[in-house]
Amino acid sequence: MVKPAYEQRGSGAAGSKPGAPAVAVIGGGWAGCAAAVELASAGYKVTLLEAARTLGGRARRIETDRRQLDNGQHILLGAYRSTLSLLRRIGVDARTALLTLPLQMRYPPDSGGMDFIAPRLPAPLHLALALLRAEGLSRADKLSLARFSSTARWAGWQLNDDCSVSQLLERWEQSENLIRLMWRPLCLAALNTPPERASAQIFLNVLRDSLGAARSASDMLLPRHDLSRLLPEAAASYVTQRGGSVRTGASVKALRSIEGRLWQLDISGAAVGGNWSTYFPHVVLATGASQAAGLLHAIPDCDTSAICQQLTALETEAITTCYLQYAPQVRLAQPFFALADDASLQRWGQFVFDRGQLDDQQQGLLAVVISAAGEAAALPQETLARAIAAQLAATLQMPQLQQPGWFKVITEKRATFACTPGLLRPGHATGLAGLLLAGDYTAGDYPATLEGAVRSGLAAARAITATV
Repeated sequence: MVKPAYEQRGSGAAGSKPGAPAVAVIGGGWAGCAAAVELASAGYKVTLLEAARTLGGRARRIETDRRQLDNGQHILLGAYRSTLSLLRRIGVDARTALLTLPLQMRYPPDSGGMDFIAPRLPAPLHLALALLRAEGLSRADKLSLARFSSTARWAGWQLNDDCSVSQLLERWEQSENLIRLMWRPLCLAALNTPPERASAQIFLNVLRDSLGAARSASDMLLPRHDLSRLLPEAAASYVTQRGGSVRTGASVKALRSIEGRLWQLDISGAAVGGNWSTYFPHVVLATGASQAAGLLHAIPDCDTSAICQQLTALETEAITTCYLQYAPQVRLAQPFFALADDASLQRWGQFVFDRGQLDDQQQGLLAVVISAAGEAAALPQETLARAIAAQLAATLQMPQLQQPGWFKVITEKRATFACTPGLLRPGHATGLAGLLLAGDYTAGDYPATLEGAVRSGLAAARAITATV
């Protein structure tokens, strides 16, 4: 038998009680962890199963040949109410776990970009003053941005018919310079889909809850801890303290319905002996879309063709993060900068983060993010890293960045679904009693973000608790 790398069992001293309803959560990403916490809080005896050795799914810590790194750099928003509430519930202090910055889109000085930063004033004054003070934007650009904001508010952030972000920007007469410096990078960062193919309605939903809400909702939150520590591991502790169990290295190979009353899980890779069951009246399937489709399709004597078709129709987009290590004294003027990317010039980076300003143990480490990274990810890793180093050296006017001590390129090939106009996303219900679906790809207002994953996990769990 293979001993799982992470195995916790609760004592039952709090939370679930003898005879409490059992539930399995398959998948220890942020959606699965959110579902597990919600169910444990409601008194269920939760078994959280994760095939990988580390919790977190597509937002997790990984071991590399250099050091422990996240599998991608993330920004959260103050608008992520469900995520921030969940952090509080599981005992994570967001004030120390996250660096809070005001809304900004700041390019390195003299790089041909813009410098837009919102002051800490009540909404919408913070945006008005930021626009007035913004550098690198012409009067026409500023009028263009003001027109976008007023038109979106007048329309209630809703479109009669969805279209691409590019079509929306053209319709609302946005200037080319503003599109290049603000709307395109925001769209890539939020939806991980190029503006020509991205859903304008989903983009507006994100802007509504950030730019169009209270000032704090537009704050940008940068994780100081690694992503597994930030939420998944604290969620696992919360579950075990309430009588549940958490097993990593436990891969669910198949699901079987037992007379429509129980679900039997075929699990490999983890010790299946001991005082726990593979039979559950409720299951939350919180894996990636393709894995969920495979498990659903293979359930004997159950018609899951409709939901499987929706799941397999989802196209994926990659995200690449290039880590570059320099001498500890190398430091950027601020925690992160936007970068002007141009594939024709081999400038791939879109944002650069100074990890040393987030974590004292990562001095001199820069993380460069490339969203919708299909073309860049196809390059040899050394070629891509050297191109990014050259881009940083030239853009930041720091020649020493041309030669990092080491680099690590990490690509999540299926980081998100392609958030296209009018996309039909599956709901939580699978049509099978006791089996719910959770993931950032399920139907909702948001694209594939951490907040979308958390909201989906909470909703799936509440669908179970509502039936009892």
